[in-house]
Amino acid sequence: MSTVLVVRKNGLVAIAADTLTKSGSSRESASYVVNHEKIVRTRHGFIALAGPTALKLILKNYFATTKNTIRLDSVDTILATWLQMHEVLKSQYYMNAADDATDSFETSQADAIIANKHGIFGVSSHRVVQEFSKFYSYGQGSEYAMGAMFAVYDDPAKTAEDIARVGIAAAAEFDVSTGLPMTVITIRQAKHSSR
Repeated sequence: MSTVLVVRKNGLVAIAADTLTKSGSSRESASYVVNHEKIVRTRHGFIALAGPTALKLILKNYFATTKNTIRLDSVDTILATWLQMHEVLKSQYYMNAADDATDSFETSQADAIIANKHGIFGVSSHRVVQEFSKFYSYGQGSEYAMGAMFAVYDDPAKTAEDIARVGIAAAAEFDVSTGLPMTVITIRQAKHSSR
């Protein structure tokens, strides 16, 4: 599992993720895995997943090759994009929506964090889409990340990136499935955004 998070503050948006990969009791750190980054860059922003490692590569391929309309600028457009993507994952990438350990196909059950100039969003594994006003985290270490970000968010000296770093650092300190180094990307939010 992973810890991924997003932060919005003072016109800046940050997305962050740890770099540890786990398979059963095995831990694969960034010093052993070259493609350890969990944040996927798309033309529409950044997406980080808390879920199966294979899904990151599939998501990257899907967004690079799809002819479907992609919009990640609101809750409604993200849901529409996710629903059409899910159909393609099932038919072309052989992903199974069921989270059944006896099934021979990989699961598409994952939580995703989205950061772009329109804001910060989350998509749960059950296709619940939310827009966040301050920060949020998914993954194994999310409880630690959420608490740490809550503790420092109102500090006027802390930027969105600072808060994101605190969140991932706390998760890595206390959660066995989260590991450093972290990846943090910061972008400017669009001026027309109301938040």
